[in-house]
Amino acid sequence: MKHQQSSHYLDLGSYQLHVRRLLPFQPANAPALMLHGAIENGRIFYSASGNGLGSYLADNGFMVYCPDFAGRGLSKPHVSEGFTQSQQQMITQDIPALINYVFALHQQPVVLVAHSWGGVLAAACLARFPELAAKVAVKVCFGSKRVISVQSLERKLKIDLVWNIIAPWLGRKYGYFPARKWRMGNDDEPYQFLQDTVCWIKGDSYQDISDHFDYAHASKQLNWPPVWHFAAQNDRLLGHPDDVKAFIAETSQQARFTLLAKDAGYLQDYDHISMLTHPNAVDDHFVELRDWLLQLSQ
Repeated sequence: MKHQQSSHYLDLGSYQLHVRRLLPFQPANAPALMLHGAIENGRIFYSASGNGLGSYLADNGFMVYCPDFAGRGLSKPHVSEGFTQSQQQMITQDIPALINYVFALHQQPVVLVAHSWGGVLAAACLARFPELAAKVAVKVCFGSKRVISVQSLERKLKIDLVWNIIAPWLGRKYGYFPARKWRMGNDDEPYQFLQDTVCWIKGDSYQDISDHFDYAHASKQLNWPPVWHFAAQNDRLLGHPDDVKAFIAETSQQARFTLLAKDAGYLQDYDHISMLTHPNAVDDHFVELRDWLLQLSQ
């Protein structure tokens, strides 16, 4: 492992965001902010043993920051302690605070990396606050979609039944969605946030649930930084390639798109999680991403 890890907290008043910092021993490249998706936390990008995309980028000279969104991971307080949060709060407060935090530390534009729903929230944030886009050098998304359009038995079970019905029921019962206890994910979710995601996932317009800000319209007006979307061949639901393409069409239409599949020359037919966690990734698309980031910074 060619980097050192430490935990820090960003104080946002009534709550604190845990940020895992991964710094190379000889920093040479841009700072990278990595945003996780739903029922996850920042550990999707790193491990204590040095695995993950965050660790890989830090080993290659990038200064990496992997936060846990409010109420998740090591952020304080945890949702199980009565903390709640809406999707709008993440878009208008947490992500701007994180971008400004990393930018202020290094005084240079940030490489913004997101997985799954984190990419949706990041896109909404930049569309709503164009001034933040100037602080973002590049945006990279893995399996990010706003609407799940695919129709299948898996969709009926995992989305229509579990996410849209059972999860909100558990949220009302516990005051938050206890995804870990029920083995439905790697972290729990605030009840209000869960409710907010349901509307977009089922295909409601790309407007803010709280104040109806039109993210779709704002996205068309934004001067986007370079954007690269990765989709996985075996991601048949949570980041289906067709849904990733649809998300590109309503946000950053000039974005680069890559399908991680053996037929496309990659080592694996990756899925929604393995695209970030498979051991082969460090010799595969991680290398391609690193080289692209280095080329953009030259």
